[in-house]
Amino acid sequence: MTDDSRAGLYELLDDIYLGKERVSRGEIARRAVAAELPADLLTRINALPEGEYAQDEAEEVLRQPMEES
Repeated sequence: MTDDSRAGLYELLDDIYLGKERVSRGEIARRAVAAELPADLLTRINALPEGEYAQDEAEEVLRQPMEES
């Protein structure tokens, strides 16, 4: 993840979580697609298990390197 894409992700998460404590993976994914985030970030977001995440939880999971298949 590049510094630019990381900044875009954090800005998006700040916007998504404005006034909310937890947000579903689906909502994060929909907003990421609408924001036209890079494909590598969309892949990371789509790999999140279903459920709701606090902002710090989402950031932590998305910050971790992708596991090689």
